[in-house]
Amino acid sequence: MALLSVEDLSFAYRNHPVLSGVSFDVDAGEIVGLVGPNGCGKTTLIKCVDGMLRPMEGRVMLAGQDLGKMHRREVAREMAYVPQSAGNQTASTVFETVLMGRRPYLNWTVSPEDEERVITALDLLGLEGLAFRKVAELSGGERQRVMIARALVQETGVVLLDEPTSNLDIRHQMAVMEVLSRLAEERDLAVVIALHDLNLAATYCHRLMVLAGGSIYGYGAPEEVLTQEMLGNVYGIEAVVKQDLPAPYVVPVRPGQLQEEG
Repeated sequence: MALLSVEDLSFAYRNHPVLSGVSFDVDAGEIVGLVGPNGCGKTTLIKCVDGMLRPMEGRVMLAGQDLGKMHRREVAREMAYVPQSAGNQTASTVFETVLMGRRPYLNWTVSPEDEERVITALDLLGLEGLAFRKVAELSGGERQRVMIARALVQETGVVLLDEPTSNLDIRHQMAVMEVLSRLAEERDLAVVIALHDLNLAATYCHRLMVLAGGSIYGYGAPEEVLTQEMLGNVYGIEAVVKQDLPAPYVVPVRPGQLQEEG
């Protein structure tokens, strides 16, 4: 059984449709990359899956349960969410911020086990030397890694990440993706991650879902999804897709003609 199932999900802001008939499953141990141009609905979809936004139609099944009928504390024990922006968190240290990921399990006290989980997450993300720094003093990339560490200490089966590598340099992008890839395998996590970098997505994701105009244009293995036709139709570029590497590699050539909707 899939850990996460999205069934015929549709959403609109007021009278403006954003998502229409989106359905997909994510299995344990699988990373699904959510890709598509700006404004295609990636962030909205992730917020609908997390329950921050209520879909007009469809439902989200989380470990076999209807998310719409679950208490937020229950959801937080099953699914973690990393937003695009880490925010300022001016009053909190890195350690305190990551510890907040344990809130679904805390009663009145913090146990040594909770603290150990925080230390482990900080080590995984290369943040151990920043544990007692204020989050407000960190760079944007460091803050983003703090938010990922906070999600990991929730120890959920499903993890949603909205462009978590956008503020990171290439070394830290790869380091974060390596951590997510290893944990997905070791902990049987179902991971959905919105990414702009198609080559990073192709390298680390088992499947890619291409959103275009609020609907799924393509969903499958990277080598099936990343085609010249898709890049022209969805991104409006002419590109070469190299298939002689361990993962497909997109080489943009020039802007093409992107057909306007409507």
